[in-house]
Amino acid sequence: MSVMRILIVEDDSEAANYMVKAFREAGHVADYAGDGLDGYARARDETYDVLIVDRMLPKLDGLSLIGNLRTQKILTPVLILSALGQVDDRVKGLRAGGDDYLAKPYAFSELLARAEVLARRNRPGVREETVFRVNGLELDRLGHKLSRDGKEIPLQPREFRLLEYLMKHAGQVVTRTMLLENVWDYHFDPQTNVIDVHISRLRAKIDKGFDPPLLHTIRGAGYMIRDGHR
Repeated sequence: MSVMRILIVEDDSEAANYMVKAFREAGHVADYAGDGLDGYARARDETYDVLIVDRMLPKLDGLSLIGNLRTQKILTPVLILSALGQVDDRVKGLRAGGDDYLAKPYAFSELLARAEVLARRNRPGVREETVFRVNGLELDRLGHKLSRDGKEIPLQPREFRLLEYLMKHAGQVVTRTMLLENVWDYHFDPQTNVIDVHISRLRAKIDKGFDPPLLHTIRGAGYMIRDGHR
């Protein structure tokens, strides 16, 4: 997935700051507006791939914000966040011009995935890759095969899933939280060294005996697959 430019319209500053930080850690550009009027003005005057809009906002509520944008023929995809989970509330949001709806509380991995889907819909011709390549390292998702410089490398299922996620985000820092949520399906920190163990095993398989090394530890941030030397 290429870099997304996202506008988050959320009056809960703690929640907004968390989302901004998480999206930036995932390699995307995230801006923040704290009320509906500010969010509407930024969404109207600037270009974004996705808008994430809270349902209840001061000065201008989320549905009115979306309706005003649609009236002005601004068709940027909108993901609505709401603490109200009733069906009729979701229907109102979609009829107002929203493209997707996510009830609170939610896992950031799901928010990220939904934002990526909306961004892809807005980019004609963009397809989900089935083969990832980085400097001789080739991962075939459908064939479940991995090779480097033509040499096949066997991986355990969890190792394959880990590498697939890293290569999908090649050139971007992948945080431990992202790995726990997307590779291990944990939405909490188990306080174990499971990630370190699997990263070490994976590095031994894909980098040992090859040059340059591709799997990098970004101190204090996470991990990255990239073409280059440490």
